[in-house]
Amino acid sequence: MTTRAYIAFTLVLMVNAVMFGAGAITVLSVPALSDNAVYLLPAVIAISMIVSPLIAWAMAPTLRARWNRDRSRDPALARLRA
Repeated sequence: MTTRAYIAFTLVLMVNAVMFGAGAITVLSVPALSDNAVYLLPAVIAISMIVSPLIAWAMAPTLRARWNRDRSRDPALARLRA
């Protein structure tokens, strides 16, 4: 597995939790949506599980880029290459 895949796998759990939380709060706090919460909450769960890996895969390179950029500029950090 690549470094991007490891980072994305770690991120997918956090992204899924945030997306589900935002969707659940939206469904439960809006009175018109809370009437249909029996149907909308499973939809929020399914959508968050489908979309969160895509978002995590897109976020993974940005989390790695800063470390690589700093290592290439600073000679003191170059000795950390193992």
